[in-house]
Amino acid sequence: MTIHTKISEINSKQWMQLVDNSPVASFFQTLECYNFYASLSFLKPFIFGISETGKLVGLVCGYIIADGGKIKRFSNRRAIIQGGFLLNESISEKALQLLLETCINELKNKAIYIETRNCSDYSKFRSTFEKSGFCYQPHLNFHIKTQSAESVYTQLSSTKRRDIKISEKSGAKTVELKTKDEIVEFYAILQNLYKTKIRVPLFPIEFFEKFASFDGNKILGIQYNGKIIGGSVCTYWNNVVYEWFVCGKDGNLKNIYPSTLATWNSIVYAVESGCKYFDMLGAGKPEKDYGVREFKAKFGGELVEFGRFLYVCDNFLYRIGKFYIEKLKFL
Repeated sequence: MTIHTKISEINSKQWMQLVDNSPVASFFQTLECYNFYASLSFLKPFIFGISETGKLVGLVCGYIIADGGKIKRFSNRRAIIQGGFLLNESISEKALQLLLETCINELKNKAIYIETRNCSDYSKFRSTFEKSGFCYQPHLNFHIKTQSAESVYTQLSSTKRRDIKISEKSGAKTVELKTKDEIVEFYAILQNLYKTKIRVPLFPIEFFEKFASFDGNKILGIQYNGKIIGGSVCTYWNNVVYEWFVCGKDGNLKNIYPSTLATWNSIVYAVESGCKYFDMLGAGKPEKDYGVREFKAKFGGELVEFGRFLYVCDNFLYRIGKFYIEKLKFL
């Protein structure tokens, strides 16, 4: 077995073959996603791989990020593996254990914790993760099958169908945001949502400005009277559309529901692109009430529970950070 800790050590052709053949592949484990992470100044990408008999059978692609000033940044460093590990179905337990050990050893002095945000079912590999010190945490998501606009529309709740009709009739329309001014306008709405309701750190605007320039990425804005009032941030990849963010000035305008219209038009984009399903990228922990989950549930998708794997590198700082986030949400 051979471990790879640099992108220069990984055969790009074998990487693409692993993506094509893995049962747990997603956009977030591709070379394109790694290149996007590498283009951003506020995070540090990492990549590790493992080969058996000369064949790449496992890969992990993620980033390290921290927020705030120097002291605060030190205490909230985190390694995020969006989508989860990219694994060949036949990877040996020994190879996966070695890949997990490498991930821990390479990141333990750089991050407070390591978190995988799974987009697929990892139940087959769960015991190996847990043996290596990763704790499984239940986490929900919605997948919406997108065979046709008609079938998707019938899955919507009656209130969502009404809100979409009223919004469009009132003059709200969908536009793709590309210019800096449009993205700034959208970002201000999203930033306000994160500050007042979601209360967790949001990527800097650089993320969204560069996101729109990469192939397969779209920011679909909702426009009314020449102004952006909401939007959805989406990635199209291999017959799936992933919705990273959605927001809107909901309740500010009579008969217009920008968040609902933004998600609906992103689903329509998935249908028109011939996708198998629309991935809503998270619906919270099952044991906790979550307003975002209630919003997403009304689009009629299938509730799935692929969970997350968590490895805590520094228990003391992790407890402090967790307390701070919970206090911020409470306030």
